[in-house]
Amino acid sequence: MPIPNITHLQVDQAASRLDQYLSGKFPNLSRSQIKKLIQQGQVLVSNQPAKPSMAVQPGDLITLHLPDPEPTALQPENVPLDIVFEDNDLVVINKPAGLVIHPAHGHATGTLVNALLARYPDLAAMTEVDADSATRPGIVHRLDQDTSGLIVAARTPAALQHLQQQFKARTVEKIYLALVFGRPEAPEGMIDVPLGRDPRHRQKIAPRADGKSARTHYRVIETLGAYSLLEIGLETGRTHQIRVHLAWLKCPVVGDTVYGRKKNTLGLKRQFLHAWQLRFEHPRSGESLRLEAPLESHLQAVLDHLRQG
Repeated sequence: MPIPNITHLQVDQAASRLDQYLSGKFPNLSRSQIKKLIQQGQVLVSNQPAKPSMAVQPGDLITLHLPDPEPTALQPENVPLDIVFEDNDLVVINKPAGLVIHPAHGHATGTLVNALLARYPDLAAMTEVDADSATRPGIVHRLDQDTSGLIVAARTPAALQHLQQQFKARTVEKIYLALVFGRPEAPEGMIDVPLGRDPRHRQKIAPRADGKSARTHYRVIETLGAYSLLEIGLETGRTHQIRVHLAWLKCPVVGDTVYGRKKNTLGLKRQFLHAWQLRFEHPRSGESLRLEAPLESHLQAVLDHLRQG
């Protein structure tokens, strides 16, 4: 929903943390954005500065001030895209490995967002929808840089909100293909292991008892000598979830040098992880869309080589 620059709220539910309460009221804002606003003094409780962890009580008056969005510095770029589906509401792309989703430190240009702005100039107006859209217009979800496959982007604010709600409600079906070392003890199963930041390496994710709930379903499609081809279904969407869970299962993704083995004999220069299928509800028509993207040619060549023995 559109958010005015200054919003006044009266707490209308049982006591909870301030950041959690605001997250429920403003689903278009991420928890990190809300926390930053509180820390910057843009959120007052009973006209007093507060902390994200502050317990708010029924009847408390919250004042939220959102600064005017800064003009985006994003530039359209003619980066080739493999379009699987598109209409006036959304677009689904088969992302190649190596393509970064949005500009960030070390990747200021040449991203999927730059390519989308060139193909759909109206996306520039999405920067006014919410704070995230200032740097990621239309982006609903993400794939790691070295993961290929299907990713959906919204072309209108209404489609963006609808798709975000589907991902939040976990009604979107995401199926991946992964080639892993070894073979799981069970041919299929669910990995239910909470994940959080690795305290020793802050850029990495690790299994943690105090982490966020994370559930990954897997099924062995094919055994190929010392390797297995798995079909992966995500029940949650944590950062690096598939890679960390499969490493925990002692079947790391081939080519994943962060969570798996540093070297592999297959000559891959990327992780063998591909977002294969995507099913979701069209935000306007309600139609169930089920899309599929074939493996990149070099991944398919690896499978063909293994099948030949």
